[in-house]
Amino acid sequence: MKHLFYFALAALVLIACGPRERVSKSVFDEVNKAMEAKKLSDAQITQEAMSWGDSISLEAQQLLMENLHKAVGEGGFTGALEFCNVNALSITEELSKKHGVSIRRTSFRARNQENLPTPEELPILEAYEYNSENGIKNESNIQTLPGGDVLLYTKAIVISSELCLSCHGDPTNDIEAAVLGRIDSLYSEDLARNFKAGDLRGIWSVKIPKKAVVNRL
Repeated sequence: MKHLFYFALAALVLIACGPRERVSKSVFDEVNKAMEAKKLSDAQITQEAMSWGDSISLEAQQLLMENLHKAVGEGGFTGALEFCNVNALSITEELSKKHGVSIRRTSFRARNQENLPTPEELPILEAYEYNSENGIKNESNIQTLPGGDVLLYTKAIVISSELCLSCHGDPTNDIEAAVLGRIDSLYSEDLARNFKAGDLRGIWSVKIPKKAVVNRL
């Protein structure tokens, strides 16, 4: 995987700073027995989880964008804000239940403060930010969380079009006054503005239990 150095650095920090929760022996034994029965290696599980993470994050992105475009068409950008405020979290939660994983978006410049990075995500997001600031292409990444039974898949979220700037751009030039007023009323601690097209918006963060991967294979 490209730019392994930066993600390896992130992994070291993650291991040093992350939670030290002990994996349940019953879960550990169950996964190992399933792996042995299917003759699976850790490398095969990780490869499958990476592919699955790509698919899940793409599905989540497409679903959110489809609903967002519909909300813009029906109620303009203020309608899109209302949609995001009420429905964005529930959409990712429903997809999480559907796939048996945990899906979320996170950013240092979050609009909803619930989307700020967790201690597990923090060093990984820093690696993505470093790459973005230094002109290095961000690749999808996956690594094992402390405890060993869960993989964390991450993927960059980029400001892909001028449309995004209508809610996330320069408050003076890109965001209409009515939209800006609604942002301020819905998100008193908003950090998700002053972006430009092509900027790193944040990352998809998908926790994938190894057990769920084994069951897919």
